[in-house]
Amino acid sequence: MKALLVLEDGRTFDCSSFTGPGEVTGELVFNTSMTGYQEILTDPSYRGQMITMTYPLVGNYGINPEDVESEKIQVAAFIVKEYQEFHSNFRASAALGDYLKEQGIMGIEDLDTRALTRHIRNAGAMRAVISTDDPDKDSLIRKANNAAPMAGLDLVKDVTTGRPYSWIAGKPHYVDTPTHGLTPDIWQSTDGRPRIAALDFGIKFNIIRCLVSEGFEVVVLPATTGADMIKALQPDGIFLSNGPGDPEPVTYAAQTVAGLMEFRPIFGICLGHQILSLALGCNTYKLKFGHRGANQPVKNLLTGRVEITSQNHGFAVDMDSIDRNEIEITHMNLNDNTLEGFRHRRLPLLAVQYHPEASPGPHDARYLFGEFKKMIDKKLN
Repeated sequence: MKALLVLEDGRTFDCSSFTGPGEVTGELVFNTSMTGYQEILTDPSYRGQMITMTYPLVGNYGINPEDVESEKIQVAAFIVKEYQEFHSNFRASAALGDYLKEQGIMGIEDLDTRALTRHIRNAGAMRAVISTDDPDKDSLIRKANNAAPMAGLDLVKDVTTGRPYSWIAGKPHYVDTPTHGLTPDIWQSTDGRPRIAALDFGIKFNIIRCLVSEGFEVVVLPATTGADMIKALQPDGIFLSNGPGDPEPVTYAAQTVAGLMEFRPIFGICLGHQILSLALGCNTYKLKFGHRGANQPVKNLLTGRVEITSQNHGFAVDMDSIDRNEIEITHMNLNDNTLEGFRHRRLPLLAVQYHPEASPGPHDARYLFGEFKKMIDKKLN
């Protein structure tokens, strides 16, 4: 089915929909991963975005129920050079196109995704419209420009859990008690495992898996849970998750974190890194086209080693706003020298901009969950 992709600056790409008719708007970004499209589709950090894959052939290994990072597809639309309808993989249970159709997500192909990516790299990530219904380019340009810009947008409330849950047997186990009535009885284990309260800004399931494999018991809480309620649960550590959108409008989360910094060790990933930075008085800004892919080089300044990392973010922390007397920069992006990680010099606070849980991506940074465990063990002992 013929379709049209139109960017807010007027750049137009003829294409085809492999998921049927429809029209969708969103911020257009690209991802440089060669595999892992199912994990990308279900990553809540992509809420409100149309994802362009730079790898040309997508869909060849199908879809399975094990590799999801949330309970549904989160992207606004999926853009590929060539969709492979006939998948071949012993783990596959469905075709990518059928998976998108079932959840009402638009998928398009038959366009030059490398030209599209180069345009975004030069002009920056921008709003766009995909339509099979409206052939009028001028009309679609207006629709793109009328869409809400990502800067200033709080998307956390769209993806955070509505109810707290524990992670049991590899799945969320929801708690019936309302958030305002939570008590320490929420914890399930009696074997002395350290307890982690994870604030859900759009948490990926593999983050929870990594925390559990490190020996933690994890309870995931709505993003709006206040500091006093978290303190009442008496966790041993606080985790701040990844998530979508601009960190600056998520003021409620920054206020909560500010009230927890003297309470327990804190580890933040991606948006959690930015929220912790805001709570420490730093500033954030929007990157031109962001970092999205499973092949981003980051230098660990503490060891001198280079880690190949998985990343997904469109905003960054302004290094000029950091108080170097209080905060030690630990990781830097080798592509553009932006901040990728820090530790507090006095408090047990640790944060990285990238994704040590990968999924998809390499496991070079998995050690950071162990570093969090060491901080907690030191506090407990």
